[in-house]
Amino acid sequence: MSEPKNISGLLPQGWQDMPFTPFREGVEICHLWQGQGFADVALLRYAPGASVPRHRHLGLETILVLTGTQSDDAGTYGTGAIIFNPAGSEHRVWSDPGCVVLIQWERPVEFV
Repeated sequence: MSEPKNISGLLPQGWQDMPFTPFREGVEICHLWQGQGFADVALLRYAPGASVPRHRHLGLETILVLTGTQSDDAGTYGTGAIIFNPAGSEHRVWSDPGCVVLIQWERPVEFV
């Protein structure tokens, strides 16, 4: 079991000073917790117009939009929105204006 994390410092924009690394073109990641090969909790920072190609979820993914808007094939989600993508669901993701999201996934995704 890991120590509890206090994320209040991430809000409203405390994440700006967190260490991000490249994840995909236009998308950076800041790992907050990594499980043993599968589960992960991270911040993703999308530059304006950045996207992630279509992928299938092999486990539950939970997203909380901290700032900006994130879109997927089902809609557009603004600051404060929480999105649940169950195992077996597929979508592509993008952000026209840019955004930062808190993301948790149980298992890595499979790009299709």
